[in-house]
Amino acid sequence: MPFLKSNDMNTSPTDAFLVSAYISGNEKALSDLIERHKQRVYSFIYSKVYDRDVTEDIFQDTFIKVIKTLKRGAYNEEGKFLPWVMRISHNLIIDHFRKNNRMPKFENNGDFNIFSVLCDDDLNIERKIIKGQVEEDLRRIIEELPEDQKEVLIMRLYRDMSFKEISEQTGVSINTALGRMRYALINLRKVIDKHNIVLVN
Repeated sequence: MPFLKSNDMNTSPTDAFLVSAYISGNEKALSDLIERHKQRVYSFIYSKVYDRDVTEDIFQDTFIKVIKTLKRGAYNEEGKFLPWVMRISHNLIIDHFRKNNRMPKFENNGDFNIFSVLCDDDLNIERKIIKGQVEEDLRRIIEELPEDQKEVLIMRLYRDMSFKEISEQTGVSINTALGRMRYALINLRKVIDKHNIVLVN
């Protein structure tokens, strides 16, 4: 494939270099970026929608959005071009399902209900997409919590540890561990509201 050919330094230009080149007016740089990542992006989209025509549409819309973002100087994901493109395609896939009224609904009335989607092993394709987005959003916003609260939350949700186990590992009382979990959930909701993140439809 052309983008894998080495240059005189026996290395390929980085994504960041090509992005910068495109922003500076080198149209071919974008072609090289698309060629470099098209198979992965296309395969990801198809694995969610299972329709060639829909995949083509979403793939094209993804890179139209990429181009528009780069041209207006709004790109700020240095060194993370592919994850950024994948997030765009991911959101467009979700938009596709929403437009077709195929998105599942999740209740969010209790402290732990926002995590219920993470515990369903029998998911259809739409639920898998929502599950993936919720997990990605949660991991991102959990990073904004105070360290002691983040520690308890990760142990409880991702390691499935009991509060007794958390207490023993962290060296605090069970009541303190419970308190940190409660405050973590309260702060988690504040972060969700601050970023206008939608975890339900």
